Amino acid sequence: MSRPRALWGRLRLRRNHGGSHVEIAGRCRVDRRTKNLLRRLERGEIAVIHHADLDRVAADGLLAAGAIAVINAEPTMTGRYPALGGLTLAQAGVPVLDDIGEGVFASLRDGEELAISGDEVLRGDQVIGTGYRRDAEHFERVLESARVAVRSELGSFARNTLEYLEREPQVLTDELEIPPLRHQLRRRHVLVVVRGIDYREDLAALRRSGYMSDMRPVIIGVDGGADALLEAGLVPHIIIGDFDSVSPRALECGAQLIVHAYLEGGAPGAVRLDDAGLSYDVIAAPGTSEDLALRLAFEQRAEQIVEVGSHTSMVDFFDKGRSGMASTFLTRMQVSPALVDAKGVSRLYRTQVRKRDMAMLIVSALVTIGVIAAVTEPGRLLLRTLWINMGL
Repeated sequence: MSRPRALWGRLRLRRNHGGSHVEIAGRCRVDRRTKNLLRRLERGEIAVIHHADLDRVAADGLLAAGAIAVINAEPTMTGRYPALGGLTLAQAGVPVLDDIGEGVFASLRDGEELAISGDEVLRGDQVIGTGYRRDAEHFERVLESARVAVRSELGSFARNTLEYLEREPQVLTDELEIPPLRHQLRRRHVLVVVRGIDYREDLAALRRSGYMSDMRPVIIGVDGGADALLEAGLVPHIIIGDFDSVSPRALECGAQLIVHAYLEGGAPGAVRLDDAGLSYDVIAAPGTSEDLALRLAFEQRAEQIVEVGSHTSMVDFFDKGRSGMASTFLTRMQVSPALVDAKGVSRLYRTQVRKRDMAMLIVSALVTIGVIAAVTEPGRLLLRTLWINMGL
């Protein structure tokens, strides 16, 4: 059975300068912001992005959406630091045509049919631009040099963090103005979910370990993390963010919606919720929505904050590739007494004897004793004696 062309894309043999090679063809999706493109990208389409130093989270999103190829206006891995997105795509067998330039990118139209032949981008039989076809070997070489270059990035990151702390000291000193919450966080476990690295695996591990059913944490989805929870069969109690990547399904799941506003008063996420006629609360805070979620749980005296899909190493911070990571770094320092990563929780929790397992063990033991007493002669004699002595 043949697959629909518009859905699955296609491969074909193309003659070029006396030779022949495989050409990739299909409908393209174009966007300067990769996370916006992911909402429209369908399986079998070509993703056209404008994303220097593509991070692993974005690459995982492109793979999950079913991109058959990626055309990038920028270098997918510059070598400035170990950005893992390009290597992730190449290792998964998705061709990457790199650095096609601003002019070619601006000429492409969302939904049009394109083809990639070698280093060329074609519209029909017309070559409209050229780039650099990258493979896993190329990205591995750049990655090796990036590990050396990252030393200078450490200094830049440290300076950026100190500058941010001088500019926004309230991230560590001021308390949030928190509206009434529908769910009590004090002395509760709080699960904060970001749609980041390994979020699917971490959520699955928490469920397998029994943590979710035993601890019943208050669940906070950060923007697209709300949809990550719904995909995993979990419903968030609170959704925090600017709501630019939250699906209508998540907005209507019954969670309390909290818009992350700027300190100077702007709240872009409120516009979408107003248009949808949804009620919401607003909290103004510096930093990212992830930072706000962590601070909210911490200032509400949560007993434990478990985070899924977040940044757990310095490479993760670099891989995200933006200056806003300074606030996340400082926030994690502030909430560190209560914060643990989901990977650690699932590994530790599964080694414990859970109350439910203990109760089942006791019930099983009592049933076994009862069966033995009922089928053996000494057991029956004991039961008759007890019966007579009790006057029954």
